[in-house]
Amino acid sequence: MPDADSVSPRADPGDAEPPSRRRMWPLYAAGFTTAFGAHAIAANLGGFAPGAVRSLLVLGGLLALYDGAEVLLKPVFGALSDRIGARPVLLGGLVAFAVASAVYALAGSAGWLWAARLGQGAAAAAFSPAASALVARLNPAAQHGRAFGSYGFFKSIGYTLGPLLGGVLAWAGGLRLLFTVLAVLGAAVALAAAIVVPAVPPLPKVRQTVLDLARGLADPVFLGPTAALAAATAALSVGVGFLPVAGRAAGLGTLATGAVVSLLAACGALVQPRAGRALDEGRLTVRSGLTAGLAVTAAGLAAAMLPGLLGLLAGAAVIGVGTGLITPLGFTALAASTPAARLGQTMGAAELGRELGDAGGPLLVAAVASAAGLVYGFGTLAILLALGAALAFTRRAPATDTTV
Repeated sequence: MPDADSVSPRADPGDAEPPSRRRMWPLYAAGFTTAFGAHAIAANLGGFAPGAVRSLLVLGGLLALYDGAEVLLKPVFGALSDRIGARPVLLGGLVAFAVASAVYALAGSAGWLWAARLGQGAAAAAFSPAASALVARLNPAAQHGRAFGSYGFFKSIGYTLGPLLGGVLAWAGGLRLLFTVLAVLGAAVALAAAIVVPAVPPLPKVRQTVLDLARGLADPVFLGPTAALAAATAALSVGVGFLPVAGRAAGLGTLATGAVVSLLAACGALVQPRAGRALDEGRLTVRSGLTAGLAVTAAGLAAAMLPGLLGLLAGAAVIGVGTGLITPLGFTALAASTPAARLGQTMGAAELGRELGDAGGPLLVAAVASAAGLVYGFGTLAILLALGAALAFTRRAPATDTTV
């Protein structure tokens, strides 16, 4: 957990110089893999697995199985990264992802689909926080914004290409071809990481009690960035899931609604590296950036309430910009306030917060939309994010509010 008494990351002595770009590519590829794998399958389960998905209840169960494994296991694997080192957890998770994908690619039966989805979720829960911890450990503090911005860029590309490229693969060869590609992708990234990513040994750390852990989770230094990350993920998930629904209700076709989602992801991808660079160069602080990101995201949700294609496009673009601003700043703030020996634990807990936002945002909007209409669902989430921005703006700047 973040250490409120220390605002600078404990970088390894050997990391005083920036790492070569070559060492970072497998970590970026791991971020792409988790995003692409999750969205490619989720977007195509219902249409290309008719024998296995016989009802909406079954579809919901398969989707929840992956997310549930991530929610339960990310903190566990994050803590394991601190204990044995992030690199072995990264490699083990990628190999497990490849094996789980290969299971359904070879078997192709409904029962093995459940096993494969559970295995993929558990594997992603391992290599996702490990990759985040390695991004922080392998980069000097002065370049954390750039590093997390680039990592977020490749995850956003995965979110963008997942439904599109996944749909093409499933159309060409069924769901088994998609799982085959994911197995090859996971194995290739694992091999690249084994060759290129250096060993980063675990660091000695002070014994931590359950009470210490609870205090860390309740510390505003941890809660602030994690809540912002959860809010950004909630808005992103709502945009991906409900903007197409609003588009169809307005009489737009599949091509137009798909373009709306792609615009959202593309704007987020483009903003993240720039936001990270602005933070590193001192043109932006964590507090001002997170506040602005929450306000911009709220404005995007408000824009989505406007009728017609213009409202959807404006909403998608502005939501993408807001979430793209929040994501690298939130992770950089966590890395800056966390002892290096506990980076895995912090990243795992932060990823858990994002998963809760990923599930809670759509649930909230769906509940309000069922009672009053989708426009009011967008409006409710917009108000909550605007209140979060106002709270972040009015509270006293913490010691970690730095240009990093």
